[in-house]
Amino acid sequence: MTGKFITLEGIEGVGKSTHLQFVASWLRERGYSVVVTREPGGTPVAEQIRSVLLEESTDEIPPLAELLLMFAARAAHLETLIRPALSRGEWVVCDRFIDATYAYQGAGRGLSSEVIEALAEIVQQGLRPDLTILLDVPLAVSLQRRAAWDQRDRFEREQDPFFARVQAAYRDIAAREPERVRTVVTDRPIEEVQADIAGIMSNYV
Repeated sequence: MTGKFITLEGIEGVGKSTHLQFVASWLRERGYSVVVTREPGGTPVAEQIRSVLLEESTDEIPPLAELLLMFAARAAHLETLIRPALSRGEWVVCDRFIDATYAYQGAGRGLSSEVIEALAEIVQQGLRPDLTILLDVPLAVSLQRRAAWDQRDRFEREQDPFFARVQAAYRDIAAREPERVRTVVTDRPIEEVQADIAGIMSNYV
């Protein structure tokens, strides 16, 4: 029996970490074995690459190098954690995956979707999420939440035009793939947000 692959996506400040744990708990309460992970990261090698990608440095990472690092981390993640878990019949719940690559490195950095798709074919070998929950808030809410954070990584320090492009790309993906990508607006009480997420999960499992 093969497990299912669920991803949560969205720009900074949408509450991915909180709602990721909610999805995992919801599944576990119903008897599913769940692996929670994140991208970039999830394995020792991928976490080392994550540090390179997220830490502020005087040495700027060119967009293409950033993309290749993302896929290097993903290759390790898939080989070491995601594919084995799915093969065991476990459900994998992941903070970001390929949609983030199209949104951040594609729309955000200006890299072509053709280059991203070619790398995805090599690294993912056809593996895509079974379900993606896109968490969405108005850009002004994201800015307000990010401004309140004590520490911000290299992506979180980007300016509003960057996040506007990223958000637009996410919304375009959701519009193109409504069966896979379900959007939940999160700038409202958490009980309402998680009720909507639970409704999506109930229809899916």
